[in-house]
Amino acid sequence: MDSIPEDFDETVVRTPRESAALLLERLGELGWTIAVAESLTGGLVVSSLVDVPGASRVVRGGVVAYATDLKHGVLGVDQALLDAHGAVHPRVARQMARGVRDVLGRDGTAADVGIATTGVAGPDEQDGQPVGTVHIAVSTPLGTRVDSLVIAGDRDRVRRESAHLALRRALAAL
Repeated sequence: MDSIPEDFDETVVRTPRESAALLLERLGELGWTIAVAESLTGGLVVSSLVDVPGASRVVRGGVVAYATDLKHGVLGVDQALLDAHGAVHPRVARQMARGVRDVLGRDGTAADVGIATTGVAGPDEQDGQPVGTVHIAVSTPLGTRVDSLVIAGDRDRVRRESAHLALRRALAAL
């Protein structure tokens, strides 16, 4: 008998709505909340979450920090890091995911999960990074993971695929 592939959950989940629904269901089982910080995806991740009925039980909200200064001013990303590397960097994604948990927490308690996206959708490179460069971070009380990848395609495909991958990575982290 063939064994179940490691990426079984990811191969079964085919649409962003399915990923969002499964993520929200899992968060509900855990009694956890989620907050989202988006640059590259411009609100697509949190929009996918709130498209699912009942999302308000676990979704705290989202911050679209598209401008670099907002990453520092709102999410607490280190200014020296931004000055040295720009907004498209794995450590920026990591700090965004951690920062949004605090910013959108409640009563001094951080949200349990933070998702962050940063990257280059095009049409031009940014901060010396080529179009399609994407950094997705997921932060939980157990730690923060950043996935860095390159997605081929036009601006729309890079943004949509990044949003879907962010949902899948968050689900995998739980």
